[in-house]
Amino acid sequence: MFELSLGENARLRPLEPWHAQEFLDHMDRARPYVDPWIPWATFNTDLASATATLQRYADQQAKDTRRIYGIWLDGTLVGGVMFTSFDAATGVCEIGCWLEADGAGRGLVSRACRVLIDWAFGERGMSRVEWWVASGNARSIEAARRLGMSRDGVLRQRHPYRGMRHDTEIWSVLCDEWSGVPAAAPGPAPDAKARLDQLMEVFLGAFTNTNGSRPNLDAVREVFIPQGMIISNTGDEPVIYDLDAFIEPRQKILTDGTLTEFSEWEVAERTEILESVAHRLSEYRKSGFLNGEWFEGSGRKTTQFVRTPAGWKMSSMTWVDL
Repeated sequence: MFELSLGENARLRPLEPWHAQEFLDHMDRARPYVDPWIPWATFNTDLASATATLQRYADQQAKDTRRIYGIWLDGTLVGGVMFTSFDAATGVCEIGCWLEADGAGRGLVSRACRVLIDWAFGERGMSRVEWWVASGNARSIEAARRLGMSRDGVLRQRHPYRGMRHDTEIWSVLCDEWSGVPAAAPGPAPDAKARLDQLMEVFLGAFTNTNGSRPNLDAVREVFIPQGMIISNTGDEPVIYDLDAFIEPRQKILTDGTLTEFSEWEVAERTEILESVAHRLSEYRKSGFLNGEWFEGSGRKTTQFVRTPAGWKMSSMTWVDL
């Protein structure tokens, strides 16, 4: 059985029927986090149903039509990635992912998906890798963006789930477009870049409150050094915040109904790493309901990072809304 390192004590390996109890225990933990999007959390409720799910994937892997892999963090199953369809004849496959809360914010999905995409293009000669996602699933859409995928279109009200019909977005990357950093690339720079990507992912994800999810503003303190500074330069003059001053008003409006269904995501970035300091220029978009009115926006950020004894951290960030 193969096992690949994803860094930070995380491992990727096949998820097989004999893992059924471990998979069920994981689903019980993951249920509140993934249930709005992944029917597994609903359908895998006992050992028999968990075994049946993994056995279906084992049977389909034997037919070369599907595959499933688990992500273990510090020896605990916290999520996974899979080929939900794999058609070698047409050269088209679809990948998917899931995580419980304890596995989020570490870049595990991005690194695991890169392994699958590298293998699909490099070893199997596939032409197109797809990513199908409900339009309201902001985390999954952001994962597709980080993998360099393009949104091909939206199938309106395609997917019925829990009494509602959901729009489905189709994202994809083609073989000649794939420029992802190999998951096992040698040397320190890819590892540092992956960590900076994770920090930005956690920072932006801290404000998300779509589909009933709660924002996690404490994550801002986790990604910044304690002396961190955040600056808005959108108005006539800069507004300078320490971490507490930045977090407090945003915690309020994201939880009192003022700002709902909010998410923010990077659409482009350029990162430079110079020994123990780094700099990132980002373009971002955001959307949500402000006082009941839908809005969309965009802007730019510049973020500085420092490498500390505890690893890479953000030291300052300045943004301007456009």
